[in-house]
Amino acid sequence: MTGEVTAEPSADGPEEKASELAKAPPEPSEEVAASGSPREEQVPQATKPAPPSEGDKRGAGGRGRQRELTVAFILSPLSDVPSAPLLLTLEDVSDSSMTVSWEPPERLGRLGFQGYVLELLREGALEWVPVNARPMMVTQQTVRNLALGDKFLLRVAAVSLAGAGPPAVLDQPVHIREAIEPPKIRVPRHLRQTYIRQVGETVNLQIPFQGNPKPQASWTHNGHAVDSQRVSVRTGQQDSILFIRSAQRSDSGCYELTVRLEDQEAKATVHILVTERPQPPSSIRLLDVWGCNAALQWTPPQDTGNAELLGYTVQKADRKTGQWFTVLERYHPTTCTISDLIVGNSYSFRVFSENLCGLSASAAVTKELAHIQKAVITDKPKGFVERDFLEAPSFTQPLADHTTTPGYSTQLFCSVRASPKPKIIWMKNKVAIEGNPKYRALSEQGVCTLEIRKPSPFDSGVYTCKATNALGEASVDCRLEVKGEGGGGLCTDGKQRLPLPWTGGG
Repeated sequence: MTGEVTAEPSADGPEEKASELAKAPPEPSEEVAASGSPREEQVPQATKPAPPSEGDKRGAGGRGRQRELTVAFILSPLSDVPSAPLLLTLEDVSDSSMTVSWEPPERLGRLGFQGYVLELLREGALEWVPVNARPMMVTQQTVRNLALGDKFLLRVAAVSLAGAGPPAVLDQPVHIREAIEPPKIRVPRHLRQTYIRQVGETVNLQIPFQGNPKPQASWTHNGHAVDSQRVSVRTGQQDSILFIRSAQRSDSGCYELTVRLEDQEAKATVHILVTERPQPPSSIRLLDVWGCNAALQWTPPQDTGNAELLGYTVQKADRKTGQWFTVLERYHPTTCTISDLIVGNSYSFRVFSENLCGLSASAAVTKELAHIQKAVITDKPKGFVERDFLEAPSFTQPLADHTTTPGYSTQLFCSVRASPKPKIIWMKNKVAIEGNPKYRALSEQGVCTLEIRKPSPFDSGVYTCKATNALGEASVDCRLEVKGEGGGGLCTDGKQRLPLPWTGGG
């Protein structure tokens, strides 16, 4: 031990009980004879001390009382010594202190109980050293200012006016050392799933851990010690680093870090996968060519690069240009049909394998070309029956009776259907009016129109539209009535012309 050892009583425990026992007055013994120390007790004799004189009473009062207690202590019988404390227990040990506790003894003795004395015996020493100079009325004590590496035994004894009772000794020696923090490994988040690297890349795993004092760290690869020629391991105070300068596929597997501290240990595993580009498909062949389509088939590669295939990439190239164009990407089946090929061209095809590292370095290429030939078209006309579109004239829209005002041009409409195209004849009161400049007849797309320019009451009458072709004829008529004044007019000789009554004829 280095420095001065100090003891601090604990505030809890059965201190109140011990204090009450200490306050109880001791019972005097009638027949006691003692010699030597309180631990060396003999059989008492029937002797009685003489009463003190008056001069003694007038002496130092305090010394008289002390003399009485000393006589009572010397003459106390063996049954007044307390028994050994019970359940001496080591509660806590740190790097500079320890705490012990115990239970009061079964027998405290009839004389006044003074407390407990805690003593320790260093390893290799012969004498017990008291921790507290005076008895203390506590059942738990903390001893401080201890040095690292100290190893000693502990005992505690109950003390009364009759003397110290037999001690209670701790079963095992106390060893002062650094506080032990159980080991714990904290795996980084990105290492909790498979750590993927490519061939030739570096592998650098830094895994922090906790533990006090510094624990021992070790690595294993698939249950065996790591190869020190390929793998470099460095362990610090708070982490362990595993380093591989140039990773190979053989470095894939399960790496386990074990951190040990005495009889405690913690483990963590990291899965490493070292991959490379896959090999191309083993073989490829052209199954069939028809129309503008070509069917291909290939076999999977023998080496997938230590990783799962993501699919295949299929490309085509025209023999004229020689340029490759991607047709399918990450295609999983091993057969495919390529369509929309150009007629008259010849094509080559190749297939790549793909994994996490990318496409294979080379591709499987078809040996033969796919010739897209022009299809021979043979004209095989079928018998054609010509439809007879000849039709006699028929009016689909007849003329409608019409009333108009003198001096304002008016029009009559109707529609006719016929094949071949019919001849249209307009008549007024059954007299053809063809060539009369007062009338203008139009016929377009089967719609027949008769325009009467500035009609007068004289132009009233029955108008007929007649359609005629080689297959027949048809006609429709309507009545036009021109109402209003100004029915008469002047003749060319200056005489007034009166309107004639309509007789229904021409």
